[in-house]
Parts: sequence; C-alpha cells; structure tokens
Amino acid sequence: MDHDTLLGFLGLAEKLKCRTRHSWTSSGRHESVAEHVYRLMVFAWLVRDEFPDVDMNRVMELALFHDMGEAVTGDIPAFEKTGEDEKTEGEAQEEIAGLLPGPRGEKLREIFREVREKQTPEARLVNAMDKLEALIQHNEADLSTWLPLEYDLQLTYGEKETRDIPWMAALRERVNRDSVEKIKKED
Repeated sequence: MDHDTLLGFLGLAEKLKCRTRHSWTSSGRHESVAEHVYRLMVFAWLVRDEFPDVDMNRVMELALFHDMGEAVTGDIPAFEKTGEDEKTEGEAQEEIAGLLPGPRGEKLREIFREVREKQTPEARLVNAMDKLEALIQHNEADLSTWLPLEYDLQLTYGEKETRDIPWMAALRERVNRDSVEKIKKED
C-alpha cells in the first residue's frame, strides 16, 4: 500500500475518535465511536473461549470495522435510525472501501456486507455484542444521562439479537438485572 493511501485511510479512521455516540461514559462525557469499537474488540477477545465453533479472529475483524461508516455519517442512535439512514451509511461504506486499492478494498466491502447482512455466526455474534456493549455502557453512565425512553429500551434492546446465542442471552439477562437495580436506586 502506498503511503498516501495509508495516511488517507488512517485520517478517515481518526474521525471515529471525533464522532461521539449517544452513550455517555462513567466520567460524564460522550463516548466516541472509536471507544465503542475498541471496547467491542476487548469484549470479543474476552469471550473467545465461549464460542469454540466461531471464528473469533473474524469476529474481531468484523467488530473492528462495523461502525466505520460513522466516520462519514456520524452516529445515529438506534432508536432514531431510519431505513434512509442505513442506506446513507451503506453508501458511506462503499465510499470508504473505494479508498483502498484492489483486494484490500474488496476485503473491506466483504466485511461491510457480512456485518450488514448478519447471516454468518460471526456477524450475528458481533451484532449481539454490539447491542450488549451499548447496554453495559448505559449502565456505567450516570442515570441522569438517560432519556425517558431509555428506561424501557434498556430492558428490551438486544433481546432479538441475543436470543439465539445462549451465552449472550444469559449475559443479556445479567445486564438486564444491573439495569433494573440502577433504575431502582433512582427511586
């Protein structure tokens, strides 16, 4: 890869540090997309032994790039995202993959496609972990950062994505208990 291409792509990836998410950190500031991606990678590394039949290197590769389109579009909270937003993000992903020459660009297109289609065990696991990481982050943030709709959403978000992955479904239940306890403390 030539230096200009490398530096250009790294410059785009740097935007993930600048793009904030709806989530707040435990220190009281908005989380960046890059921080979310980093923790999703750590999450995948930590649970790799729980999924011996899943290619965890692929999971980590999918997790690494799953939100790359947000370098262009910014983050849109799941409860606000529309079909048009998903189309725009898909177009941004195509633009991003086009920055890389030949096989590398095609490899990135394949990653984006796999994440979007959620047909492989690896993509479904990344999707479940992505939802759970957001829930965990919400539980770590101060309750004052929650929107009123998040009190219910925190107890339902990610159910569908984790349902068919028993270990993740059990973790979802554990996170759910933490959410209930957090909400009770406010009362």
